[in-house]
Amino acid sequence: MAKWGQGDPRWIVEEREDGTNVNNWHWTERDATVWSKGKLRELLVGIAMENETGRCEISELKQVEGEASCSSRKGKLIFFYEWNIKLAWKGTIKESGAKHKGLVEIPSLSEENEVDDTEVNVSKKKGDGDTLKDLMKTTGTAKVRAALAEYLKALKTEFTTGMILPTKAVATQDLTVERKVTGNTLQVQASPVALGVRIPTVALHLTELFDTTVEQLYSIFTVKDLVQKFSKSPAVLEAEKGGKFQMFDGNITGEYVELLTNRKIIMKWRCRSWPEEHYATVALNFVPAPGQTELQLDCKGVPVCKEENTKLCWQKQHFEEIKGAIISQA
Repeated sequence: MAKWGQGDPRWIVEEREDGTNVNNWHWTERDATVWSKGKLRELLVGIAMENETGRCEISELKQVEGEASCSSRKGKLIFFYEWNIKLAWKGTIKESGAKHKGLVEIPSLSEENEVDDTEVNVSKKKGDGDTLKDLMKTTGTAKVRAALAEYLKALKTEFTTGMILPTKAVATQDLTVERKVTGNTLQVQASPVALGVRIPTVALHLTELFDTTVEQLYSIFTVKDLVQKFSKSPAVLEAEKGGKFQMFDGNITGEYVELLTNRKIIMKWRCRSWPEEHYATVALNFVPAPGQTELQLDCKGVPVCKEENTKLCWQKQHFEEIKGAIISQA
């Protein structure tokens, strides 16, 4: 048996505030399906091509069926994706001004094939316009494959930010992440530098109406007993500028930045599963309405890969539970 402090470091559980996958040794998995659908729409819709006879454009993402995920094990990222994609295209013949429509179908985009070998089928509705179809089959197909390659690049870099965490030895240093893609596996190496890791983020804006007064709704976010009631779990709350808060058994933590009584709360806010020490900025505005209060939430700095989870956290764990607590008090 190894002496204390001399064991294989891969099996040593270090002290971490988030308690997450120390030394990146354990298997973790992240669902990339929702993120991928949004990314594919962003990259594919609007692709345009033009020659001397006409102009064509991808006008709509009609169908995207399938799934994508990323798994981490022993410091390596492994990707799975399988998509059936159907796009609509439209075009105009320059000389006659005639307009034509058709479809672009990608029956199988998966990790089993290279993007350049991915099947892309172009069809057109009945009638003339074969010159536009030819334009789509040549230039259009090349541009679609280029967009698919951009999606895979983003999946293997942008989406995976935060999956490979620094160990305790480098936790206090800023990191840069070097990503080397080989086939379907991404090897990630971290090295100390001055600039640090930049996490791609998005902003959320949500509004919700509550059947209560501004004063009562404001109290639900600032009074410990009321927070514990809607969250159904112990909470730590210091409702003052610079004060800390912790709720949902430590899954949500942060700090109050500004409190304007019954008007506005600004706070640093994070989920335990987010990259370590990364916080979003949340602003809650309390707007009186006849017999109700409108809550306007602006959340900036949400990691891209956590957008949907964060939205559900506010809608389900906060808004719905608060409404239930209000009804029980009535």
